[in-house]
Amino acid sequence: MSAAGLKLESVLTCPHCGKRRGETMPTDACQYFYECTGCGVVLRPKPGDCCVFCSYGTVPCPPKQSDAGCCGSNK
Repeated sequence: MSAAGLKLESVLTCPHCGKRRGETMPTDACQYFYECTGCGVVLRPKPGDCCVFCSYGTVPCPPKQSDAGCCGSNK
């Protein structure tokens, strides 16, 4: 699947304060950390997830969407 067919916008929700914020996902790298703009907590992926978008986003990361594993890893 090409980048053109992927959804690159995801809304991250902070599990600490509930702040929601739309972000554009990178297509060439994993995002392991995200600082909440509401409370300042640094989010990290949940166990078993590869990135903050897979853990806290409304849309999984581009590699998951294209069934290529997560962030370039093997399935």
